[in-house]
Amino acid sequence: MTRTMLETRNVVKRYNGFTAVDNLSFEVYEGDIFGLLGPNGAGKTTAIRTIMDIFKPDEGTIRVLGQPPGVVRGRIGYLPEERGLYRALKVLDVLVYLAELKGMPRSVAKEQAMSWLERVELSEWAHRKVRDLSRGMQQKLQFVASVVHDPELLILDEPFQGLDPINVDLLKGLIRELQRDGKTVMLSAHQMNLVEALCERILLIDDGKAVLYGSLDEIKRRHSPGTVRLRTSATFDDLPGVARIERRDDTLTLTLEGVTPQELLRKLVERNVPVEAFEVATAPLEDIFIAVVKERDNA
Repeated sequence: MTRTMLETRNVVKRYNGFTAVDNLSFEVYEGDIFGLLGPNGAGKTTAIRTIMDIFKPDEGTIRVLGQPPGVVRGRIGYLPEERGLYRALKVLDVLVYLAELKGMPRSVAKEQAMSWLERVELSEWAHRKVRDLSRGMQQKLQFVASVVHDPELLILDEPFQGLDPINVDLLKGLIRELQRDGKTVMLSAHQMNLVEALCERILLIDDGKAVLYGSLDEIKRRHSPGTVRLRTSATFDDLPGVARIERRDDTLTLTLEGVTPQELLRKLVERNVPVEAFEVATAPLEDIFIAVVKERDNA
């Protein structure tokens, strides 16, 4: 049975009459890379801060590693949206101090800190002050600060901000490595392509409410139009049940009308059309995200 690492049930958080998180329920399972998505002001960061016990929910319950929020801080890694490192201290000293706060012995903390600094290509900066680092370097250091104490659950709020494409790719690789090592990751990010590349399950919230929740593959299938991609050497202008055909080199994108992909494939085989590749196309997550939010705005 899959272990539940994080669970929220009917969580509500209000500020001066404004409801930032509205009856929010979801679960993150062991080994997940889970995406928390939403437009600006949707309530993502507020939700994360209630999970981290920075804010107390007005209603509902939260369980983190089977315990109430705040009880298991030493087993959680947290990268906040705002940088919060001690700028006047040396890079290595900051990491060792933060790891010690989470219960790691100093000698182990120093060893782990240097190992992580090498992995994010900052080892040469270990004895420089935090304020000497560029914005991107500070973001990588903030990531290391969240993992240096070897947490079971990692919560990352906008982990890719300020990073160039090379370092985005580096961080993606490290997140996948953490998952392979048995860690659980929940991340909030605006870059839909990164979420799509990393996450198996997602939660999209808007106005503090859950809008889409579950398997990313299932959500994409559910919200994608009836479209297939076909690679063939054959030429034809129309097919029964196909409303539109778009050709790019030897690949056709077919928009279906009144037939399923399986029925279309059967018709192609019956016509002896040489099929080299056939796949059901799904909409990019960004398109689904925009469509769902717009639909709610216009409701």
